[in-house]
Amino acid sequence: MAEATEDDIRPEPLAQALSERYLAYALSTITQRALPDARDGLKPVHRRLLHAMRELGLKPESGFKKCARVVGDVIGKFHPHGDQAVYDALVRLAQDFAVRYPLVEGQGNFGNVDGDNPAAMRYTESRLTAIAQSLLEGLDEDAVDFRATYDGEDREPVVLPAAFPNLLANGANGIAVGMATSIPPHNLGELCGALVALIQNPNTQERTLFKHVKGPDFPTGGIIVDDPDSIAEAYRTGRGSFRVRARWHREEAARGTYHIVVDQIPYQVQKAKLIEKIAELIEQKKLPLLDDVRDESTEDIRVVLVPKNRTVEPEILMEQLFRQSDLETRVPLNMNVLDNGLIPRVMSLKDALQAFINHRRTVLERRSAHRLEKIAARLDILEGYLAVYLNLDKVIKIIRTEDEPKPKLMAAFKLTETQADAILNMRLRSLRKLEEMEIRREHSELSKEQKALKKLLGSDKLKSDKLIEEVKEIDAKFGLKTALGKRRTQFAKAAEIAKFQAIAEEVVALETQVEREPVTVVCSEKGWLRSLKGHQEQSDAVKYREGDRARFWIHAETTDQLMMFATDGRFFTLDCAKLPGGRGNGEAIRSFIDLPSDADLVSMFVHVPGRKLLLGATSGHGFVMNEDDAVAMKRSGKQAMSIPTGTEAVVCTVAEGDSVAVIGENRKLLIFPLDEVPEMARGRGVILQRYKDGHLLDVRVFTWKQGLKDQNNRAWSASELKEWKGLRAQAGRLPPKGWAKSGKFG
Repeated sequence: MAEATEDDIRPEPLAQALSERYLAYALSTITQRALPDARDGLKPVHRRLLHAMRELGLKPESGFKKCARVVGDVIGKFHPHGDQAVYDALVRLAQDFAVRYPLVEGQGNFGNVDGDNPAAMRYTESRLTAIAQSLLEGLDEDAVDFRATYDGEDREPVVLPAAFPNLLANGANGIAVGMATSIPPHNLGELCGALVALIQNPNTQERTLFKHVKGPDFPTGGIIVDDPDSIAEAYRTGRGSFRVRARWHREEAARGTYHIVVDQIPYQVQKAKLIEKIAELIEQKKLPLLDDVRDESTEDIRVVLVPKNRTVEPEILMEQLFRQSDLETRVPLNMNVLDNGLIPRVMSLKDALQAFINHRRTVLERRSAHRLEKIAARLDILEGYLAVYLNLDKVIKIIRTEDEPKPKLMAAFKLTETQADAILNMRLRSLRKLEEMEIRREHSELSKEQKALKKLLGSDKLKSDKLIEEVKEIDAKFGLKTALGKRRTQFAKAAEIAKFQAIAEEVVALETQVEREPVTVVCSEKGWLRSLKGHQEQSDAVKYREGDRARFWIHAETTDQLMMFATDGRFFTLDCAKLPGGRGNGEAIRSFIDLPSDADLVSMFVHVPGRKLLLGATSGHGFVMNEDDAVAMKRSGKQAMSIPTGTEAVVCTVAEGDSVAVIGENRKLLIFPLDEVPEMARGRGVILQRYKDGHLLDVRVFTWKQGLKDQNNRAWSASELKEWKGLRAQAGRLPPKGWAKSGKFG
């Protein structure tokens, strides 16, 4: 009976086990999924796709094959991941609106700029483009290293030879663990100019490169409205962004009216969603100058914008749209790539170009060395042929008479084993005189090529000249002078940028002009907010959702700012003019502000500039704050009060008077001077009232001589309250008889 083997169970600290495994996952994500290689600009899935298509013979001049066949080969041989993910990667390489220089030529439905999905892989077909061929050129000539595939049955290239600067030309996007990359596409002709300058002089300054590479060149066109200095700074650091606007022009219509036609939209903006957003803004009356939008696109983009009337300035209308819709977007730049395929780092434009040049130099050296080996082997055979051609009769006699002619030939003519095998494998037709002349001619040509290659490998200058020649060949095929390479994205001139800024200020001024009208702000217990026209009193005519009721009822003006204080110690601010109308039950307050699900509103009021507020928490802490410091127009609000775990903010009251009245849940009342409470911009504050058990219930600031009211609206004079007057942070005592049962102030 076989002995039972013990399980290999070893104790290991959980923190160490998690960190090691998560690190392995992070490294895999960074190197094998999200970041491109600086040399060929590809991620593993794209590299494997192109290699698999090459293995299938899908050259530009050959026929198409089903994408399902390509995807099957990729996931079966090289990339053991989901078929849909691989197909999505294939589709993107074929979309001329997503990739500046498509690497795959598709046949069938590969999606569109509206965001529609492509057809299933069983319907679509594909093959490589000429540009993709230039990425693969040299794979059979030992240009790059190969490694075993995941199952060890095949081999795949570690990196492609990449005669085409794909990293910058097509760009890349990816999110890894703790890092990301975002590289917009660029114009190949401009990149070739920069590459030639950098090859000629490796010490070329960056400002010289910027004369060639002026900025991104997006497949969907558009206009970059950043100034050259900010673009140069982004390229210098490898991080930044580019502001891209849609291209538009004015088109005259009947009866003196006009339309605005948008014929290019920003990169990666889905046209259908863009139009839907503009229509929504019109419906919400956030674009008062625009009457309608319609899509008249065919193969080319044509989005028609109809102004309200002929007096509307088109520049002002478009500026409003740029501010509120994706007709203007920011395209990020984060050139975080794998240096030499191993180390992730952020490169500048010069670093990225130099990485490509270094790779091409290595490819040139390896291809030249490989060719030299082939030439040497061929010359060896040709020299054997020439040796025997001088005495063919003797060769024929040895072959006819000897049982083992190979050693006899080697001894008679001083041949190598390889030469002897080649002679024995010759065809009879090769024995004609003309063939000898061909062999001598081939020998001469190969000898010249061998000499030239050795000279090339021994000279850095000749290598640089050869690299420049290769770059110029790529430029001639796909550069600025070709239909594909012509620049699509234009740049706004300095005068136009200044004009844009002036119009933007004018638009801001128009948008901030709100007609002053009285409104009533209503917020329910469950947080549904609405604005009623005029100053209305609470009545049963105002309906709420089932199980809900009124909580805040505030008279305001459309020019006012509505402020809210939450139990997590944050202030939020909304413009009263932008609150939802009174129809229906309103909209949820959380659709306007980022109020956590475990937090609630403490108070809601109209902002009064310069006013002081007293904040209090259940722990008994509090402080005075200037209301101006609490204004926060961001959704996330502004953190004013630090709230420790287990407590929450419960009071936000106006600090007008000279005394503070505090009452706790234990029904103990304390009154002390207001000047004992410090004024702060944010923090936890000081102890207002001390509790053995329970927490703070309510706080009120009042004038001592005028007395204090409880929640029953009964007025208590100073003489009636003098026994409760003390110092801050005391416990207090039970309130006078007759005090409101709720304990709270009026």
